[in-house]
Amino acid sequence: MKENSQQEDRSIELELIARIARSERAAFEELYTRYSNILYATAFKFLKQDADAQDVVQDVFIQIWDKAKLYDPTKGKPLTWVLTMTRNRSIDRIRAIQRRSRLRNDFETETTVDESTEIREALSKVDANEKGQILRDAVSSLSLQQRVVIEMAFFRGHTQTEIAEKLGEPLGTIKARARRGLMKLKESLDEQL
Repeated sequence: MKENSQQEDRSIELELIARIARSERAAFEELYTRYSNILYATAFKFLKQDADAQDVVQDVFIQIWDKAKLYDPTKGKPLTWVLTMTRNRSIDRIRAIQRRSRLRNDFETETTVDESTEIREALSKVDANEKGQILRDAVSSLSLQQRVVIEMAFFRGHTQTEIAEKLGEPLGTIKARARRGLMKLKESLDEQL
C-alpha cells in the first residue's frame, strides 16, 4: 500500500514537471505547495539564516520553471532533482557569503575602519565567552535601523551599496547609520571593558 502511494506521488510529480515544462502556472503552484517546505528546510540546514534560505528556495523554483524541459526522469525522482538544486544553490550562497566576508574590509570605509579596529582591539582584551556576550549586548542596544545595517555588513558580509539596495534607502543614509552604529558600539564596548 505504501509502495502504491509512493508510485502515485512520483507519477503526479512527473506529470507536474511535464506540465511546468509546458509553462502551466497551476502545475508550478502545485509543485511549490508540495516542495517549498522541504526545500526551505534543506536550504536552512546549510545556511542557518531565514532570509538566505528563502532566497535559495526562490532561486530553485525559478530554476525549476526554466529547466523543467531538461528534467530527465531516468536520472532520478523529481524530489531528488529539486533537492540537488537546493543543495547546490545553498553551497553557492555559502561561497558568495564567504567572498563577501573577505571583501568586508572594503566596506567603503571612511572612519568606520578606524572605529571597527578600535572595537576589535578592545574586544581582544576580553576572553572569548565574554566577548560574545558583550558584543551581543552592545549590538542589541543599537536602534533597529543601526542594528540592521551593522548585522548586514558585519555578520552577512554585505557592502553598504548592497545594504542600501536591499533596504531601499539612500547610500548616504546607510553610511550614516553604520557610522553612528559603530560609534555607539565603540562607546558601549569602552564602558564595559
